[in-house]
Amino acid sequence: MFYAVISQDVEDSLEKRMGVRADHIARLKALQDEGRILIAGPHPAIDSEDPGPAGFTGSLIVAEFNSLEDAQTWADADPYIAAGVYEKVIVKPFKKVF
Repeated sequence: MFYAVISQDVEDSLEKRMGVRADHIARLKALQDEGRILIAGPHPAIDSEDPGPAGFTGSLIVAEFNSLEDAQTWADADPYIAAGVYEKVIVKPFKKVF
């Protein structure tokens, strides 16, 4: 089943994000290599593909896991949490219709 991982950044998170981005992306790449990612990416802080110094306000990942518990465990281990990028993370089931 798919699960949505909806994350909200702390204020002024860009520097923290960039410090651990490679580790964050490596985890996503592993899911992608296993064919488990439906969609993943950050929410720009402004209406722009490249928000520059404005940074990002959070992230959305929709990926396949065996259970809600597995999805939550995976989300809790994100390097962005350890680095203090994320203020809040919600994990919930996602049903793809379109």
